Amino acid sequence: MSDQSIIKTGLTLAVIAAICTALVALTFQATRERIAANEKALLEQSLQPALAGTFYDSGVSESRLVLPSPHGLPGNEPAVVYRVFAEGEPVAALFAVTARDGFSGPIRILVGIAVDGTVTGVRILRHRETPGLGDKIESARSDWIFQFDGHSMGDPVATGWAIEVDGGEFDQLTGASITPRAIIKAIRDTLNYFETHQDAIFLSESSGENE
Repeated sequence: MSDQSIIKTGLTLAVIAAICTALVALTFQATRERIAANEKALLEQSLQPALAGTFYDSGVSESRLVLPSPHGLPGNEPAVVYRVFAEGEPVAALFAVTARDGFSGPIRILVGIAVDGTVTGVRILRHRETPGLGDKIESARSDWIFQFDGHSMGDPVATGWAIEVDGGEFDQLTGASITPRAIIKAIRDTLNYFETHQDAIFLSESSGENE
């Protein structure tokens, strides 16, 4: 192959590479906003179930606060707080926290709390509990997780925040007690934190990444 042919082939490959790069860049620009919108919609969809019966007119994920560890909430991971508003006034906060002492490891939990301190809903975000036993903490597998809705630190009193076998007021899971103990403790500790830090939570500026 002559030097002229080599140069011609090289230039052709360079032009093809430039065209491919430009096409990739254009595709990224065209789809970036759509991807971001889809990701936000999925996040909103995952958060909304913990706000059952709560009126709000803000985006659930729009006002987000990330609390690095140590933060006083359950778990060693950063805690993520989503603040929810109606007509500019706070109505609830969603806490993504971690129960460290699940049977098969940490359990990531979403706890919704209204401004009056009552639980709006609890959902499981991530866990590795035993299939058929501990996994019944998922709302899709049983109604166990719904029993906390409407409760607060005063209802029941502090000693009531336990499973019945421990003298508390909440059902345990058949064949599993470690998992519900971990979740109930995490909910109780989150309620305590909210009661103490409510003003600071809603006054803090949004920061951090999505959960």
